[in-house]
Amino acid sequence: MEDKLVNILLVEDDSVDVMNVQRAFKKNNIQNPLYLAKNGLEGLAMLRGTDGQEMIRPRPQIILLDLNMPQMNGLEFLKELRSDPELKSISVFVMTTSKDDIDRFEAYNLNVAGYIIKPVSFEKFVEAVSILDSYWKLCEQP
Repeated sequence: MEDKLVNILLVEDDSVDVMNVQRAFKKNNIQNPLYLAKNGLEGLAMLRGTDGQEMIRPRPQIILLDLNMPQMNGLEFLKELRSDPELKSISVFVMTTSKDDIDRFEAYNLNVAGYIIKPVSFEKFVEAVSILDSYWKLCEQP
């Protein structure tokens, strides 16, 4: 069975975390195109093709989202995403250092597909990304 590659948007402001995601993708041989946004505003602009950003085509089916970012944080981004009829069906996985139950409850109330606390070790992070890869390969997208 041939894997269908889907675009993935990473919304993350920390360059070390971006590098870790890229390295984990490479280590797991994940070939999906990965687009980067530094905050929620930039992520929405890339999804909509506004504010001088070129729209990602085809539209990403998966978003990896940090919560703690400047300008527009992850929860604000999620609220805006879920209120947009064109974007609300995109699967979102939160990848954050926040262990705060309030953040977790709010994220799940905004229909995230998963809430992952960033592991301290790179090996555990690679393992988490591998599990995500298996998950999104199994899920049927519209």
